[in-house]
Amino acid sequence: MTPDPLTALSELELTLPNPEDPQVPEGDFLAAVDRAWLVCDRMDLQTDIWRGRILRVVRDREKKHHASPVGGQGFLRWLADREISKSQAYQWMHLANSADTLMAAGYLEPGDVSRFSRRAFIETAQATPEVQQLVGEAARQGERITRREVRHLADQWMAVSSELLPVAVKEKVSQAQLAPRQVAPLVRALEKLPPVHQQAIATAVGPDPEELKQATAEAEVLSRYLNSGAQIQALQDTSCDLEAALAEAQRVGSLRPLTEALTAAAQLEGAIAKLYTTWRRLCLVLDRLEAESSASTPQLRALLAVLSPLSQSQLAIQLGGDRLIGVELLVDDQPENAYIPEG
Repeated sequence: MTPDPLTALSELELTLPNPEDPQVPEGDFLAAVDRAWLVCDRMDLQTDIWRGRILRVVRDREKKHHASPVGGQGFLRWLADREISKSQAYQWMHLANSADTLMAAGYLEPGDVSRFSRRAFIETAQATPEVQQLVGEAARQGERITRREVRHLADQWMAVSSELLPVAVKEKVSQAQLAPRQVAPLVRALEKLPPVHQQAIATAVGPDPEELKQATAEAEVLSRYLNSGAQIQALQDTSCDLEAALAEAQRVGSLRPLTEALTAAAQLEGAIAKLYTTWRRLCLVLDRLEAESSASTPQLRALLAVLSPLSQSQLAIQLGGDRLIGVELLVDDQPENAYIPEG
């Protein structure tokens, strides 16, 4: 008789601090809770990996032996019987695939998984092979692998290997005179830029933390406006080269006013679009109220007459007491020339 695998498992027992004991220092209390949480996190990870493997076996058998025009329904029924959503099932299978891939590549041994938190393992699975190897070496040495540790190793690898950084910066990192977390954000920001901007920023930055911060902020600004430039209609269908213009502004020290101009242009176009949609909604509502009003609602009709100028294509308001600001909406599909009160 095949033994039940559940009988081989002992009940999980954790020692938790007494929350009402004033003699337990706050630091000791939090450390004990953290240790217990990590145990649950690790067991959760191993359980989810095996769930993914089980689901993968069920799915693969369905593919192998029950192929049909409605193939996969058996697997979906199996999930439904156990109240497992399809998205959750594929998350578990992805976790199992990641574990098997890391082990097949030699980065991890089966026993190493117990040293990972769940989030750290997922982050490792999404990292580059070089970072996976570094994390695997740390796990084999018995280190506890948290998400913070994975990110630290990823930053460390990026800071010493990126070809976008000046040699002087990488040397400072290698000599432990610069922390990887001070350099990695700049690399990530530079990777999003075209080569012309990468070179301009990288060649100007030195191994100083403040310079690195400033260069990172500049790279992030350039990336943001290069990505959002296509959303500014005024720049479409023109011969204007936004990337080249930003590079020139960067070279002459006028990057900030140019980005402010692009921001204002995007905001203005957005305000025009919002003005139109608000005006159109007002026109439709006034039309409805006009249809529902009658001689028995004189105050309502008076109010409609007061609001009616705002439904016309020419709008004006008083700004600052004695300043009149007017705009005219030129709309191809103007709604029946909006609401016109009876009178």
